[in-house]
Amino acid sequence: MNFLTHVLHLAGSGAFAYYSAAQIRDSKTRPNILAGFQLAESGSVPFLSALSDRAAAEGDTWLAEKLAKHASDETRHGKIFAHALQQLDKQVIDFKRQPQTTLTKKSQQRSPFFAAFYEGYPQEQLKPAVIDWDVFMPSTYILELDASKDFTRMAKVLPDHESTARNLKLGMLNIAQDETGHAAYLYEAMMRRMSATEVQKLVDMWRTRKVNALLAMVGGILQRNGETRSLVQDSAPSEIDSELVAT
Repeated sequence: MNFLTHVLHLAGSGAFAYYSAAQIRDSKTRPNILAGFQLAESGSVPFLSALSDRAAAEGDTWLAEKLAKHASDETRHGKIFAHALQQLDKQVIDFKRQPQTTLTKKSQQRSPFFAAFYEGYPQEQLKPAVIDWDVFMPSTYILELDASKDFTRMAKVLPDHESTARNLKLGMLNIAQDETGHAAYLYEAMMRRMSATEVQKLVDMWRTRKVNALLAMVGGILQRNGETRSLVQDSAPSEIDSELVAT
């Protein structure tokens, strides 16, 4: 990573860290950011599971097991965020039941962040059955590595005197540890397939892409004055499954 990219990385990461910390610390905006995390974590499970099956079919048992564990972790992360929302009497909106207006269809397209991050890669090339391992591994490595730091920072701003916030803090710190583990196995997977020089080249390339995507996302947030589409609704009365809080 060159010096300019490093500076932009610090600037973009700092801006996102400030924004996300403010969003999760504020009880009014906390449900929406938790819903976003729940959708992201749970939404990655089918992709990772399919990749695990593909790795097994290709004879890479080690990678298949790591991907299966990754999928299992993401399932649990989604439950942690769902439980945190339930404690706030909220739940993620069921978008499948929403009217399919033009606005809704546009909102379901690839997010601006991922559009910039995977610029030049059509969505057809990013499906688990065909995605190049040399694309999946370094790109996901960067995302998991940064997510571990982001979740740790956000957890630290949550107040300890509120029981719900304290439980969420513990859950997010646990998630951060998992993300660190995911980054570690992805890095090892790359080292198993190529030289250290080639790995570093790929990591630097995807770091630059992440910087550009993050700056684009921050710019979009500033243009909207911090306003985001609501992802939550009031939850229906239900018993909270104790399994959701297992960490």
